[in-house]
Amino acid sequence: MHFDDRLATVLRSRADGPATSRIQFRQLLDLLGTLPADAAGPQIDAAYARLAEQTRAIPDADRAAIVREAGLRLRSPRLVAALAQADPAQAASALARAHLAEEQWLDLIPALPIAARGHVRQRRDLGPRVEELLARLGIRERGLPPATAPTAPAADPATIAEPVTNTGPPAAAAPAPVIAILPPEPAPGPVNEPLKGIGALVRKIEAYRLAKQVIDVPPHADSPRLPLGEDGSMTPPAEVQAFDFSTDAAGRIVWTDPGVAPMTVGLQLGGRGPVSSGADLNLAMRSLQPLRALLLRIDGAPAIAGQWQVDAVPAFDPLSGRFGGYRGRMRRPATLPASAFAPARDTEAERLRQALHELRTPVNAIQGFAEVIQQQLFGPTPHEYRALAAGIAGDAARMLAAFEELERLARLDSKVLELEAGETRLDEIVAATVAQLGAHTRSRGSGFEARQDDGELILPLARIEVERIVWRLLATLAGTAAPGEQLKLRLRRKGSNIRLSVGLPAVLAAKNDAALFAAATGSVPQVIAAGVFGVGFALRLVKAEAHAAGGTLDRHKDRLRLELPGLTPAAARHSHSAAGQTNI
Repeated sequence: MHFDDRLATVLRSRADGPATSRIQFRQLLDLLGTLPADAAGPQIDAAYARLAEQTRAIPDADRAAIVREAGLRLRSPRLVAALAQADPAQAASALARAHLAEEQWLDLIPALPIAARGHVRQRRDLGPRVEELLARLGIRERGLPPATAPTAPAADPATIAEPVTNTGPPAAAAPAPVIAILPPEPAPGPVNEPLKGIGALVRKIEAYRLAKQVIDVPPHADSPRLPLGEDGSMTPPAEVQAFDFSTDAAGRIVWTDPGVAPMTVGLQLGGRGPVSSGADLNLAMRSLQPLRALLLRIDGAPAIAGQWQVDAVPAFDPLSGRFGGYRGRMRRPATLPASAFAPARDTEAERLRQALHELRTPVNAIQGFAEVIQQQLFGPTPHEYRALAAGIAGDAARMLAAFEELERLARLDSKVLELEAGETRLDEIVAATVAQLGAHTRSRGSGFEARQDDGELILPLARIEVERIVWRLLATLAGTAAPGEQLKLRLRRKGSNIRLSVGLPAVLAAKNDAALFAAATGSVPQVIAAGVFGVGFALRLVKAEAHAAGGTLDRHKDRLRLELPGLTPAAARHSHSAAGQTNI
């Protein structure tokens, strides 16, 4: 029997930076997009809540690009509806990539925002019933409205010059214009209506083009301009910060953003003149190589004078393969403090993190392909192969868990990782962990004899951090306890700290301190394994986590003492923690 816990795994993962946020956003889209339409539950609601958090953390353009990815599967109407509520770019990508049945579209479209329904109208694979629904909702083909509302059919072209006799009102006798797109200006006679309609159309298009023209950097105020009817005045910045450009094969700028074109078109890159560049830029241009963060200086108008950083790529003709110049962007070099250029410390922990990163990539790929085979995503697969693939996926998951433990210990030892802050009752976490372990230890007659002093024992740590520490410590000790062996556990406050004291099993109490914390896989038999690398490594990891939280994990004869800084009783009474009141 196999359990699909991928969604729970993703929800347990933390997204600490932009890269991990994008990865988790992509994972949630893939998992939620393949769920059945009637899937529901607290875990799915939590996944949608996490998806909303990542939506606020990731820029609009990046989210739209992720949703447009070819491998994404959007088969859940609920997910498509959630994505369509966001910005227009994401909504357009989601509605273009969605794969829903006709009945699902019929239920979804009325619930979509009005602006998002137009994106559905661009599809041609939805069937006549969906198109009929869109027409009833007023979503039609995109286009400009007619110039006049014709009330009679257009006359035959052969009879347009002939007088037309009818008994209707005069407005009904006027023929409809041949080109009817925008409302023309009022005209005194029906003969000039088509001509004035075309003129109005041209003027409207020109006004729209001028209004939508993108000028990243406005031109200088003293630049002469023709009176083309633009409204408003543009004042340039004192110093241009960035602009896009294109060059010809000789390296001469032939196009830039409209605002800086009068000052930059004609400048020669990699040559003599107003542009001064180094040998590295000249060598890259002669070799037709990409220009990556290369520096040059421009002596010209005050708005563009000074140092610039160039990033550009060579462009080649797709038919002849001939070099056609560079396309790129110039920007002002960033001013960074001297400490930003200091070399990274080549510590043992940093080298271990880099090695784990290199190992995690192929293991992730292996696990992904194994899951594809096991879940028959690309077609039916024999059961024997599915069983082998399930075993490979399980082994890969254990390897990834081992990598995570190693990296966590390395980051804690090098003080790169800080535990997440919060307010959590330690007594509740200990009680829940003891109860969870009791399902495994009760049949062996082992377990914990817990005792706690009165009062609330609250730690200034997030709940997930406290759960990790307590589970790793108690599961390691419970897994090495002999049948019938009961371990005494005491939880109390010592000054401003909170102490968790628990007895060592006999097999661990016989070891000295060095052997107790030594990482040796399989040296001590375990019924319950709290880690991949054995008892010693798990205890070392608990000790590192306690140290990162400002506490300690020490051995006192035949007991282990976990001591962590706690919140004072006054702070505990006035805190807004939602923890319950359960004691051990």
